[in-house]
Amino acid sequence: MRDLDVRLAVRRRLNELHRGDLDTRIVEEMGVWAGSVRIDIAVINGELCGFELKSDRDTLERLPAQAAIYNRVFDRVELVVGQRHAAKAKALVPSWWGITIASESSGGVCLALERKGDVSPTRDAKLIAHLLWKDEAIEVLDLFGLAKGWRSKPVGLLHERLAYELPFDELRQAVRCKLKARVKWLGKPVAN
Repeated sequence: MRDLDVRLAVRRRLNELHRGDLDTRIVEEMGVWAGSVRIDIAVINGELCGFELKSDRDTLERLPAQAAIYNRVFDRVELVVGQRHAAKAKALVPSWWGITIASESSGGVCLALERKGDVSPTRDAKLIAHLLWKDEAIEVLDLFGLAKGWRSKPVGLLHERLAYELPFDELRQAVRCKLKARVKWLGKPVAN
């Protein structure tokens, strides 16, 4: 079972689940923490959900470091893992992560939910604000009357201001709105 096979199976499942939902954006290879780490698939709607894919051909070396960042950014995270790595992977991710087992079948890749996920207890406002590009951060500051004197500041300071000045849920909502409104991501059009 190849990485691409798992990705296509997850993408099909997400497309079916969110078909016709104009409030949902599905993004592949979404950068977090200034783009230094990428989650395989993100679903952006009333929550920010990440899907990390580990096929049987992958290694789990990077998973602990990835999890440490994803835990602070995403409302929910689901690990989609091949059977070969399932037991070890479960021990490497927090108990609130959802886990889906990917296995080969005659019809392609089969996805079986092993553990339903929950909301991250460790979300970090500053890392969530870091998802915004500079112009988006200024627009959000402007929306809340906080942009005066800040437009020329470095983007990191804008992120800090957003994280410290906005109530957490309002920041999350504003960031999700900006992410969903992006026309291009990684130089490619964003798919619904």
